[in-house]
Amino acid sequence: MRTTKKQRDPRLDFFRGVAMLIIFIAHVPTNLWAIYIPARFGWSDAAEMFVFCSGYAAAIAFGGTFLRTGFTHGILRVFYRIWQIYSSHILIFFLILALCVFGNEVVGVKDYVGRLNLRYFMNETPEALLGLVTLTYVPNYFDILPMYLGALILIPVAMLLARIHPWLPIAASAALYASNWILDGGMPAHPKYPHLEWFFNPLGWQLLFFTGFALSRGWIKPPPVKAGLIILAAAFVLISIPFAHWPTWSRIPAYKEIHDVLVPYRNKTDYGLLRYIHFMCLAYLAIAFVKGREHLLLAGWAKPILKVGQQALPVFLLNIWLAQAAGMVMDLTGRNIGIYAIVNLSGIACVIGFAYLCGWIKSAPWQSAPAPAATLRKTAGDGDLGRARSTSYAAE
Repeated sequence: MRTTKKQRDPRLDFFRGVAMLIIFIAHVPTNLWAIYIPARFGWSDAAEMFVFCSGYAAAIAFGGTFLRTGFTHGILRVFYRIWQIYSSHILIFFLILALCVFGNEVVGVKDYVGRLNLRYFMNETPEALLGLVTLTYVPNYFDILPMYLGALILIPVAMLLARIHPWLPIAASAALYASNWILDGGMPAHPKYPHLEWFFNPLGWQLLFFTGFALSRGWIKPPPVKAGLIILAAAFVLISIPFAHWPTWSRIPAYKEIHDVLVPYRNKTDYGLLRYIHFMCLAYLAIAFVKGREHLLLAGWAKPILKVGQQALPVFLLNIWLAQAAGMVMDLTGRNIGIYAIVNLSGIACVIGFAYLCGWIKSAPWQSAPAPAATLRKTAGDGDLGRARSTSYAAE
């Protein structure tokens, strides 16, 4: 019996792609375009999109393995992914460090090593290197992948709890989130300064990750699309704008007072509850808008964004490297409206092109390419040995 391949959810790929493009713009130093990204008008930002979608995708990628082939295989697959993310974290650290050293030595406009607070690594390399590989040295610019590792490692626990009751994983996630706030938990980010913590505390952010995971697995159901809920969600998002938009709340004393009161509840490190509610309202509005219009996300205009979303990890790694390179370019050329447009649009084009390249490589086009005639004749003459070699290469 021929099985049909399950179609990807375009909503997941589209919104991951949007998040990746926003992350590039947000990470370019002193980028005029960054003042117009959604994060400047609300309490949540592209990081929420990345984490929520990662949780949703992780449930698709790993959840089925636990059910189809058993708990051991599921754990092995999760830890293989953890190794991929961990090694990516180490790799991108050295690639960006090398870029910063290049900027200092060749570009010479600014202290790029100092700008990313990497002087500690350069001055005390043995201690910093040990901290890097043990994740006890996590500079701010490199903090989202370690947080993702912290969420991934909890997946086997969630799958085990789901065997007892589907609601238990999200209840445990909420309890862990609350415990982190009550006990003021955190992960050490600097060997010399114990008070410094990971900028993204996984004990807080895992709540969003496992909300996406639970929705994807069907452990919890999304609220129905109703006019009353749409109005409520939209009202919350609109009301938050004056207290999130710096040019607004900083100039109106009454708004500033309210903003200052709300600061702990929109805290990014421990993941304040207002950020969670704000993002879930936005997600609900997005799903309500797309419902019945999913075909729009498959149109030609959306294909580059979908492709970026399908290659989220390699694109993210390119994003944070390319953003620093783009900043160096603007340090050399100066900053004006034209330069901002050229650099940002060129960077976005590079990100999209890289996503297509990754997709093409992952499709393994060489497997379907016809072999040269001489090779076919030689393989046919080799008999069983030729067939054995073909099987071996196919297995690779």
